Amino acid sequence: MPPESVLNPTDSPTALFGFELRRHRKARGWSQLRLARAVPYSVGTISMIETAKRSPSEQFARHCDEALEADGALMRLWPMVSHASAPPWFRPWLDVEATAEAIRTWEPLLVPGILQTEDYARAILSGEPGASDEEIEMHVVARMERQTILRRPKPPMLWVVIDEGVMHRPIGSPAVMAAQLTHLLEAGQAPRITLQVLPLSACSTTGLLGGFAIASARGTPETAYVEAACDAQVTDWTESVGTLALRYEGIRAEALPQRDSLKLIKETIQRWTN
Repeated sequence: MPPESVLNPTDSPTALFGFELRRHRKARGWSQLRLARAVPYSVGTISMIETAKRSPSEQFARHCDEALEADGALMRLWPMVSHASAPPWFRPWLDVEATAEAIRTWEPLLVPGILQTEDYARAILSGEPGASDEEIEMHVVARMERQTILRRPKPPMLWVVIDEGVMHRPIGSPAVMAAQLTHLLEAGQAPRITLQVLPLSACSTTGLLGGFAIASARGTPETAYVEAACDAQVTDWTESVGTLALRYEGIRAEALPQRDSLKLIKETIQRWTN
C-alpha cells in the first residue's frame, strides 16, 4: 500500500477538514475501507477528501461525524469549508442567506443558484476561463450545499422572478435544460416558494441591468446581493436596498402569475425534450 500523503492543515479549510477526518478515523483504528462501509460514500471519495482534493458536502461531514463518534467536530468545521470554496466577495451573502427568513430574487440571464440542478451549475461553472476540473467540482458542491436551507423544517420564504429568456438560453445539453426546468416546475409547487416568469412580451427593461436578491430576517436590516461581472456587491445600506426593492416590485408587477408561469415552464420543457 502506498504511503499516505502528508497534509498540512494550515493550507486551507479543506486541508484542515481532511486532516481532522483522517485523525478521527485513525483514532478509531479504522481504515478508509472500514469507514466507507459505515457511510454511503466510496473509498475514493473519502481518500480525495482526506487529501483535500475534493471538498466535503454537509451530508458527508454529518455521516462521518456520526460514524466516527467525533462529537460534532467535523460538522463544526464544515461551514469553514463551504465558505472557502466560494469567492471571497460572495461569502458575506452566504451568511445572510443562511439566516434569512425571506428571500426575493430576480434573474434575467440564468436560473438562480439556489434553484440550479447540479448539471446546470456544472455547465455554467465549466465556462469559467482557466477553471480546473477540481475547482469546478468544488464550486458545484458549494452551490448545491446552499440549497440545504430549502430543506429545513421551516425554510425561508422564497420569491423568484426569472426572465423568460432564461428558459430558452442553452446551458449544457437539451437534457440538462429539460431537467433544470423540470426542477423549477417542482420547486414552484413547494408551499414556501413563489416562482414567476417575466414574459418577453412584457417588453420590460426594468431589470436588464442585472440580477439581484434581497434577504430579510427579523431584527436585522434587509441585505441585498447585486450581481456584477466581477466582485458582486453585498450591502445593507438602506437607500440601496430600498431602490432594489422598488425595482423588484416593478419587475414582479410585469411578471405572469405563478399559475401561468408554471404552465409556461411546463410548455417550454417540451421544447427541450422534442
